[in-house]
Amino acid sequence: MSTVLSPASVCAQEPATTSNTQVEQLVAKAHAAQAIFETFSQEQVDAIVKDVGKYVYDNAEILARMAVDETGIGVYEDKILKNKGKARVIWNSLKDKKSRGIIGEDPEANMVFVAKPMGVVGAVTPVTNPIVTPMCNAMFALKTGNAVIFAPHPKAEKCTAVLTDAFMKVVKSHGGPDDLVQMVRNGSIDTTQELMKVVDVVVATGGGAMVKSAYSSGRPSFGVGAGNVPVIIDRDVNIKDAAEKIVAGASFDNGIICSHEQFVLTPEEQYQETLEAFDATGKVWFTSDPVQVQKLRDLVFPGGRLNKDVVGRSASEIGKMVGIAVPESARIILLPATGAGTDDILAREKLCPVVAILPYSTFEDAVAKAKANLLVEGAGHSAAVHSNDEAHIREAGVELPVSRLVVNQASALTAGGSLTNGFAPTTTLGCGSWGGNSISENLDYKHLMNVSRIGKMIVTRRSPPTPRSGRKFPAGPPRAHETLDRVSCVRGTVLQVTD
Repeated sequence: MSTVLSPASVCAQEPATTSNTQVEQLVAKAHAAQAIFETFSQEQVDAIVKDVGKYVYDNAEILARMAVDETGIGVYEDKILKNKGKARVIWNSLKDKKSRGIIGEDPEANMVFVAKPMGVVGAVTPVTNPIVTPMCNAMFALKTGNAVIFAPHPKAEKCTAVLTDAFMKVVKSHGGPDDLVQMVRNGSIDTTQELMKVVDVVVATGGGAMVKSAYSSGRPSFGVGAGNVPVIIDRDVNIKDAAEKIVAGASFDNGIICSHEQFVLTPEEQYQETLEAFDATGKVWFTSDPVQVQKLRDLVFPGGRLNKDVVGRSASEIGKMVGIAVPESARIILLPATGAGTDDILAREKLCPVVAILPYSTFEDAVAKAKANLLVEGAGHSAAVHSNDEAHIREAGVELPVSRLVVNQASALTAGGSLTNGFAPTTTLGCGSWGGNSISENLDYKHLMNVSRIGKMIVTRRSPPTPRSGRKFPAGPPRAHETLDRVSCVRGTVLQVTD
């Protein structure tokens, strides 16, 4: 058993130990590489980060095919769009950000801010996003001067190996050190847990059990929570436009995006119009037959638990599993729910292109139903609303327990950041305390760096009157002895400052 200590975190955390030889070697090499990389300038770092994203963008088709072939889930064409889109939007967000050395000043507070790396990032990556999640984790980690070690899902190890090798070629082409980007090979749950115990910071994107394990590792961690996005259609919007956006989001990559629309709430008097709008897209198969609805309900949630065999499968494939002929042209299956929250299991996260729909009476009723769903599953993640009523939008934002409310956009395509909104581009969406996470925003590069703050005396700021005498300090800059607080702490001894 060896002790693993990061140069970037000396005195910050207790030295960690591991009995896993592979993990021990990976982390030791990563620390050595990071110590060299820490000396690189902002320009050198940015050149590497840009080319990591460029590799995924330029090879989007090959990587998409590889992801579908290895994992067996998702849509090839959508993964191409995802690879290109995420590479582009993440680099666009990072390219002008300072992350090395002095990154900013606050003249009013007389503060200077200095960015410093965390050390070695352990990135646990999921089967649902085997390309863009490692890419995103690598870009954030390298942007902030860290080394990164991937711990991929076993069904995505080949994809991760290709990316690890490609990213290291990028690093070396810019004069970077060996072993800056590495991965766990022939991994297991135990190996991943060992890795999480000895890196300097963990980013866990995956199932709830793995995220919980990350937060129990004893290392600083960032994780995600379950998604289960309710989407409210308000009375004042173009229903055709809203339906098209919902279909675009809910169908993308066969519904494996955690921020995809799961449950549609539409005005009761416009329920039939909404169904017709969905049908008009040519991509939706709807049934109100109670026998068929129950078959699909039982398929998706056998014994009350999500069926892993439907995750990321097409609507047609899902239909075949229960003997229902869903046309190949259908991108989603739309089912009428019997209620919200605990009233219908279709109100839970489905991770496949099966979407429920339910009418509501008042907008307050819609918000209450959306909240009921989230409190069953998905609290802290995301919700969506299609509305032109600012009061309604704000009401939903105030009432719903979510970290992000997506307005008049396809949630699955924009909650993780877009060129057309202000959400930070990412593949890891924090869910706050509702979801058992440490952040209630999109994970960004800034979460993977330490910031030292240099604080200097503000010569124009006056101290408040002393409570003892009520005497005010004279006008003008304070004298030297007056810049001290009335009570100071010196070497653990409390001293009363006198005139």
